[in-house]
Amino acid sequence: MEPRRIALIVSPWFPVPPTGYGGIELMVYNLAREVAERGHKVTVLGRQGSQGLFESLALAPESWQQALGTHDEIPRHDLFLHRAYETVRRRAFDVVHDNTGLTGILVASQARLQSPVVATLHGALSEAEGDFLRSVARQVNLVAISRAQQATVAGVEWSGVVHNAVDPAEYSPITKPEEKDNYVVELARINPDKGQHHAIEVSKRLNIPLVLAGKVDPESRRYFEEKVKPNLNGQVTWRENVEGAEKATLLAKAKALLFPIEWEEPFGLAMVEAMVSGTPVIAFSHGAAPELVEPGVTGFLVDDVDGMVDAVKRWQEIDLKRCADVAAKRFGPAQMAGGYLNVYERAIEQAQQSEPPIS
Repeated sequence: MEPRRIALIVSPWFPVPPTGYGGIELMVYNLAREVAERGHKVTVLGRQGSQGLFESLALAPESWQQALGTHDEIPRHDLFLHRAYETVRRRAFDVVHDNTGLTGILVASQARLQSPVVATLHGALSEAEGDFLRSVARQVNLVAISRAQQATVAGVEWSGVVHNAVDPAEYSPITKPEEKDNYVVELARINPDKGQHHAIEVSKRLNIPLVLAGKVDPESRRYFEEKVKPNLNGQVTWRENVEGAEKATLLAKAKALLFPIEWEEPFGLAMVEAMVSGTPVIAFSHGAAPELVEPGVTGFLVDDVDGMVDAVKRWQEIDLKRCADVAAKRFGPAQMAGGYLNVYERAIEQAQQSEPPIS
């Protein structure tokens, strides 16, 4: 594959890599680093403070982050997109990869760039969003993060599926059962869809300590107060902010990660983080869980709390080293970069074929 000039558009809110919150920015960092190491010229268009094995164009100052959640959020975001697409219009890129969401895709579909645009959809999709995506799929090469995400909207012309990745080097796997501590963990926002009440029920029935790690969604405060908080005691504990080395240790020492989701989650990065830590995942079979968890290898898929209780009892059936190794191979930066480079090449080839002949 010949070296390509690749533009990665992120957002104006968090640097690449992020210093704390910023899942998309972390994914872009892992992608940019891996692609650059393969000899491609990578330019990241994002917020001030981005740095790595790539060229960084700071199109948004750090101070803009204060606009998040305010009246100024939308105009700041729109100005950033204007700057980003004016920049890629002036410069010669072989492909542009947008990670900013539907507004970015709208801008890209109208920009009439010389370069093809690839866009990743990072979240859950509604029927209305599917209607929009169907209308722009010929102008923008759309990439899903799972087949489950694709299945939530009908008739969209997708250009590929590329699973998200983590850097296994950022985790500290524990692969000997005797070195695990006696607890299970759920790493997720506190939200009814994430099913913390199910994890609590599993903990009670097995008399096993449970750690709930995650912030409370603003709209889920009542759920937290009624279903979670009354159960917080010596057996069930809650950690609101878990990041970096603390998160790596929490995941690695757990006997299992519980993932009792009640919605069609499009990915579920916490599952991957647990598996590369040598911690099997026990998940309800919703959303992307069947794509990510290999039953008997990296965890178990179950249908209800009864199944989750039984699976926790069987956690030692999992070869923990194999769990970590398989997850690192399936969901490492190399795998993700290979997937995107294939999408880029197809997009470039299609764009070249559609160019009018030189008279």
